[in-house]
Amino acid sequence: MTNAMPGVRPAVPHFSSGPCAKRPGWSLQALTDAALGRSHRAKVGKAKLKRAIDLTREILEVPADYRIGIVPASDTGAVEMALWSLLGPKPVTMIAWESFGEGWVSDVIKELKLKDATVLKAGYGDLPDLSKVDPNSDIVFTWNGTTSGVRVPNADWIKSDREGLAICDATSAAFAQKLDWPKLDVVTFSWQKALCGEAAHGMLILSPRAVARLESHKPAWPLPKIFRMTKGGKLNEGIFEGETINTPSMLAVEDYLDTLNWAKSIGGLNALVARADANTKAIADWVAKTPWIDFLAKVPATRSNTSVCLKVIDPAITALPDDAQAAFAKSLVAAIEKEGAGFDLGHYRDAPPGLRVWCGATVEASDVEALTQWIDWAFARTKAALPKAA
Repeated sequence: MTNAMPGVRPAVPHFSSGPCAKRPGWSLQALTDAALGRSHRAKVGKAKLKRAIDLTREILEVPADYRIGIVPASDTGAVEMALWSLLGPKPVTMIAWESFGEGWVSDVIKELKLKDATVLKAGYGDLPDLSKVDPNSDIVFTWNGTTSGVRVPNADWIKSDREGLAICDATSAAFAQKLDWPKLDVVTFSWQKALCGEAAHGMLILSPRAVARLESHKPAWPLPKIFRMTKGGKLNEGIFEGETINTPSMLAVEDYLDTLNWAKSIGGLNALVARADANTKAIADWVAKTPWIDFLAKVPATRSNTSVCLKVIDPAITALPDDAQAAFAKSLVAAIEKEGAGFDLGHYRDAPPGLRVWCGATVEASDVEALTQWIDWAFARTKAALPKAA
């Protein structure tokens, strides 16, 4: 720990957990082929939307019989479409260990008012006991807890012969972690997360089992137009061929295509996972030699390689009241941002105070390593500014 200002700043000091850092080498010139001023229903528009779906399938290694659709309102819209359209005919197990999982619990319990719902919860840093999941129920969970930095290590806890559907919010896991497709019936994510496309567009991936549920189940509640995926009791196949329910931004589509092409050029999913792992290793190596910081995730196997959440464990800081610890974390982040060495590093508003560093594949490990030096500097500076005990 030192008060000397580091000599090197990250080349790209963007560490937000969404929207995330753009791909290496990105510029607006990459978007010059965008179909601007053209209808998304014109031949050129539909071709680009279909290409986005096809590249998504290729990069994520999605099975050929799974449908992939581009839907409104980012990951939130995709999850809501799944919950409102599919839940009801079976009991449901809701699993939550951070803010977004808690949000889906609230939707199911308070808005859909499903009575036959079981909620499995854990605090920040932990996973619930996944052995308690009822395979006869539908399951709703986040693969990677964006606000806690805790992920499921695998899908072994989901039964292959399950009767219910497994509905997975994978928005900060897709393109950085391997998803076990045979164990998942619904997968959602947004463009602005792991590949840092532009905001407002979501992806909804459905297994054949999920399609069968859509075609056999009519929800007990009305569905808004943007949630409707069937016509006359049959799946609206157009949604999964690029015929979006509402108007997408063709500029955002071009940006997503650009990053998908970059992902393909570097080696696809394996390369993306390796880059995220290397970035997280840079954090882990620093944590291992830094006595005042630790991962929020308590079990190494459950630590995210994208939204890496950290907590300050220095006794002088942990002895402070909760509001003072939060103020310390904000001051630490502000010191780094003031120097242009790292932006959007603060903990999520509902999470324990600390840091959150995006380590997905669009980030360079050299920038993560440079950032850790600035965090050290900011910690020493911020701690030194604390009022001295009487």
